[in-house]
Amino acid sequence: MTSDVRERLLQATYDCVGRWGLAKTTVEDAAREAGVSRATVYRYFPGGRDELISAVVGWEFSRFFLRLYQEVSDAESLEEVMERGLMFAHRALLEHEVLQRILVTEPEILLPRLTTEADQTRTLVAAFLAPYLVRHGMTEGPDLDGTADFLARMVLSYIASPGRWDLTDPGQVALLVRSELLAGIR
Repeated sequence: MTSDVRERLLQATYDCVGRWGLAKTTVEDAAREAGVSRATVYRYFPGGRDELISAVVGWEFSRFFLRLYQEVSDAESLEEVMERGLMFAHRALLEHEVLQRILVTEPEILLPRLTTEADQTRTLVAAFLAPYLVRHGMTEGPDLDGTADFLARMVLSYIASPGRWDLTDPGQVALLVRSELLAGIR
């Protein structure tokens, strides 16, 4: 029961942010949308609005990484993991209505989280990549950590700004992965 209420609050807050934006979403909005009282919101998120918004961001990250895992889980090579992952992430960001809305209407709120505060995202991506690196021949240790970090930085860079690469074209993505991403670690 507890997780159901928490999940409803996260979904309700996400829906409110999608409708009104980050700055205009209040605890009252989230409570009303979830069909609970303000006191219930504070019971689950004692830090109030900031904690609730932070939890929604974490929740959405978790949902993204679950879908990413499903996308690459049966890949047979590291190249295939990287290719599918890049294409999926690029598409997911472009098609993410809430993220795209906030980028247009409230970039001053979101851009710092995507740039100067991006260490958390990079760490999550590196942690996601590490098991695939091990599964495809890299041994654990400092080299693994450094390689996962390097690939995470590069992947995030290309997703944010693909430059000359068309991340919707499987052929171009395969070339990018082999000539620029994995060439640097082999």
